[in-house]
Amino acid sequence: MSDQEFLRYPDLASRTLGGAVVHANDEAFAERENLIRPGRATFDASDFGHKGKVYDGWETRRRRTPGSDWAIVRLGVPGLVRGVVVDTSWFKGNYPPEISVEATGVEGYPTNAELEAATWTTLVPRSPVGGDRDNLFAISPESEAGSRRYTHVRISMHPDGGIARFRVHGTPVTDPRLLVTGGLDLAALENGGLIAGCSDEFYSSPTNLIGPGQSRNMGEGWENARRRDDGNDWVEFDLAGQGHIRLLEVDTSYYLFNAPGAVSLEGCDASSADPGRPDSWFPILDRVDVRPDTRHRIVVDSPAATRIRLNVYPDGGVARLRAHGVLTEDGYADVWLRWVNSLPTSQAHGALTGLGLSPTDVESVLVTRPASKLAELPAILAEAVRATRPVS
Repeated sequence: MSDQEFLRYPDLASRTLGGAVVHANDEAFAERENLIRPGRATFDASDFGHKGKVYDGWETRRRRTPGSDWAIVRLGVPGLVRGVVVDTSWFKGNYPPEISVEATGVEGYPTNAELEAATWTTLVPRSPVGGDRDNLFAISPESEAGSRRYTHVRISMHPDGGIARFRVHGTPVTDPRLLVTGGLDLAALENGGLIAGCSDEFYSSPTNLIGPGQSRNMGEGWENARRRDDGNDWVEFDLAGQGHIRLLEVDTSYYLFNAPGAVSLEGCDASSADPGRPDSWFPILDRVDVRPDTRHRIVVDSPAATRIRLNVYPDGGVARLRAHGVLTEDGYADVWLRWVNSLPTSQAHGALTGLGLSPTDVESVLVTRPASKLAELPAILAEAVRATRPVS
């Protein structure tokens, strides 16, 4: 592979994919998080702060003892690394003379201590770099290092200095254990999910939790006030329809020092139980510790639910909640009924004829609305609904 060819692969470490700089031994002059920001680094020659010249990158202090400085990046999407870019833009008299890059693959959401104790594989041996430029290092896919799936990458500077951006280009390799849904995000606003209740929304709205895409900063999640009692904060969600949750995603991205210490999730089937009664709720995810600035993906297998409650302990911010799963037969029918019942008449003609209904059948639907169950719809429409339901 040429020095340039690997650039066509996605940057697996990018912040926009959920990457994070989880640990660094030093960031005295410029913070480590800049390493994986999207876009090129910027520079203002007149911009000075209390610590000196402000750099859009990661910069450590001048080292006076033996050793090297390093930062660990959790890949937003684990995969095979095809090459890395060590971008030293604007670092002209303070770039590192040499760098090295290692990688590791670990289960779950390791602590910093667990990462330091992990087994690391060398991707780029100690190599010279230049200042104020893109330093490219291709990794052969035929090599042992290039044929493994990694979750974390460590970049080291020998002995110290500054790096503007660090790109890790490669091929994503998904974890098949997480491919269990066969469905959709039951909580997503765009799929019909809604906020049903919240203990506290002092800083930002819980509706952000089920918005589309990933959050871009701390203000795009849900953050509550600091709790000073023995309780915990929570948010309740009405799901798009009755369904079974198979995969949870609790995303604490950008919450570095104000993430919850732990979370749990409960469910309730409001079609047969009163959500106002404590005994109507059942556990979906028992209390589990969570990490700051991390997308947690957790396999679950819930009973049928129409409402869920996310508990955070004791408080703290969450960027997104995803509840991937499959609708039950009743839940699927309810989603269709909600849509059919709410279609404007002018749209209903085009939408329903597109499903194979005749003009006469469409009129039958319109006079039937609002239908409360599938059996009330004309048989041809009810059959079309059943035929389109995915196999769970």
